[in-house]
Amino acid sequence: MRATDESIALAKHINTFLNEYAPSQKTRSVHTLKAYSDALSLYIGFLEMEKGINSSNLNGYCFGTANIEEWLVWLLESRSCSPETCNCRLASLRTFLKYLGRKDVTYLHLSQAASQIDRKKVYAKKVTGMSKKAVAALLEAPDSSTKTGRRDIALMVVMYSTAARIDEILSMTIEQLHLDMNKPNITVIGKNGKIRTLYLLPKATAHIRAYIKEAHGAKPNPSSIVFYSRNVGPTGQMCQNAVNKQLRKHAKTARLHCDEVPARIHAHKLRHAKSSHWLEGGMNIVQISFLLGHEQLQTTMVYLDITTEQEAKALATLEDENDKTEPKKWRSADGSLASICGVRSISK
Repeated sequence: MRATDESIALAKHINTFLNEYAPSQKTRSVHTLKAYSDALSLYIGFLEMEKGINSSNLNGYCFGTANIEEWLVWLLESRSCSPETCNCRLASLRTFLKYLGRKDVTYLHLSQAASQIDRKKVYAKKVTGMSKKAVAALLEAPDSSTKTGRRDIALMVVMYSTAARIDEILSMTIEQLHLDMNKPNITVIGKNGKIRTLYLLPKATAHIRAYIKEAHGAKPNPSSIVFYSRNVGPTGQMCQNAVNKQLRKHAKTARLHCDEVPARIHAHKLRHAKSSHWLEGGMNIVQISFLLGHEQLQTTMVYLDITTEQEAKALATLEDENDKTEPKKWRSADGSLASICGVRSISK
């Protein structure tokens, strides 16, 4: 099975997009990069398994509207993907086709056609928050006599008090902490590299100071990760799965004293909680949108529904308020289309 010049060229474009262009020009988010890789892996897998495409007949027509629409149905029915997931996959494929059209004008029509494909209809999911009583119980759950417990308390206090995204907090370095200012604050780097300043109340500041002294010493390295992985050290950040595992552990303990603590808790829950509590406290939704780093005010509006539901439960107060030497994968020995294009092979 001999690869054609066009199939080799397309394979090169896919590899360059995933390994060079997207990481350097589009995003630094590992989640977004994974979304691009997953979408292209699934699309190439669909072409190979469902359409009989291989290295000898891969061409621009394979990325036409009809195939993409069939792929979306395949994702829904054969892969049991949700409409939201299908829309994310479609957005990622559109991004690649836009790149492809810029690299080779003969493929420009593919991007234009793909932009006209209808997204799957989705229904907004209800966002659930936490009462202040539940947050207080969660913060009291870790064992403060242990180093890990004190770290978890500091981490949760920062997460709740700032309502920052978990990846913004986990990627934060010592130099992003400004605890000696008249108004102590942290700077976080959000989506698309946008920087926000988030102010800290005295209780949060005290917890961070104590944690930094214990975990980083009297003279911490400015480039060290604040909440680092114990396996890697100050140069490596904790992973979100580890944080969520600790949260579920503490939630289990907290539920013994407060049944309002959700059993299936995750890091974003604290962001939801703080947002709703800001609203309950009378903060303007435009200010909240800025603090959360939302580009569109409509994104913040979902919290209005939380506060209405939580009003009766939120009476308890919380005292105070984070290489170009790549092998040429199209020459791979196994001959599969996924291998030729340099994407992950999916299971049939």
